[in-house]
Amino acid sequence: KCHLQRDPSNAIRVEAKRFALEHNLDFFDLKNQEGLLRTLMIRTSQNGQVMALVQFFREEKENREAFLQNLKDKFPEITSLLYAINPKQNDSVYDLDIEVFAGEDHIMEKMEDLNFKIGPKSFYQTNPEQAYELYKLTRDFAGLTGNELVYDLYTGTGTIAQFVSKNAKKVVGVESVQEAIDAAKAAAKFNGIENCDFYCGDMKDVLNQDFINEHGIPDVLITDPPRDGMHKKVVENILFMNPKRIVYVSCNSATQARDLELMKDQYKIVKVQPVDMFPQTHHVENIVLLERI
Repeated sequence: KCHLQRDPSNAIRVEAKRFALEHNLDFFDLKNQEGLLRTLMIRTSQNGQVMALVQFFREEKENREAFLQNLKDKFPEITSLLYAINPKQNDSVYDLDIEVFAGEDHIMEKMEDLNFKIGPKSFYQTNPEQAYELYKLTRDFAGLTGNELVYDLYTGTGTIAQFVSKNAKKVVGVESVQEAIDAAKAAAKFNGIENCDFYCGDMKDVLNQDFINEHGIPDVLITDPPRDGMHKKVVENILFMNPKRIVYVSCNSATQARDLELMKDQYKIVKVQPVDMFPQTHHVENIVLLERI
């Protein structure tokens, strides 16, 4: 039992194992690259919707359908039951074709007056209650009055961009994954937000003089990069833009500290606030507010 996951996550996992053992369905061996049942991903939303995505190493139609039908029958609360055939050497879902076995191809998450459509490839914080605390702090650190141009780097599906948009004049989100940008645009339209623009491209290439000429120099820049932190060229681009305030959200304080070191000649650290997104682990999300010297 995992005490961090809300039900029915544990029950689904236990039932999947029981059915597999009873019907002699073999489990995937990563080292030897063999076995049918590869991964089971479960996502639950705060409104009670449940997504389950099963990866099979190979197509065995009869076994696949029996396995999925059992989950469908035992857990009617699963609102999105998906599967993928993955013969690759890694478990990444981003380049797989995801098929719907039953229900919808997404679940919905709500935060304040915003609704977010979460698909199997969407990035959304796995701890939505704490994500709300994280985003509220990010918005507070940004200190928006309604007149600011905001850049949101590594915007993902645009959750932070949309969350701060009602306090800003305009928000420009940049992200390298096209599917995420498509989702961000769709979510903004769904939420009736008209002051957010989203652009796809590699951050170190997108933030050039032409982009700045077109969109303007940001008053506030929010950046929430992956664990590797920001590319050195991205840091250089930020320093060139020289916004008044930077809010740096990070899930890896080590790479965050490395990037802040590169910015110390132009920016001072005003405040720091960790947020415990990952209970019972040493990991935290960390928010840093920087102001131009």
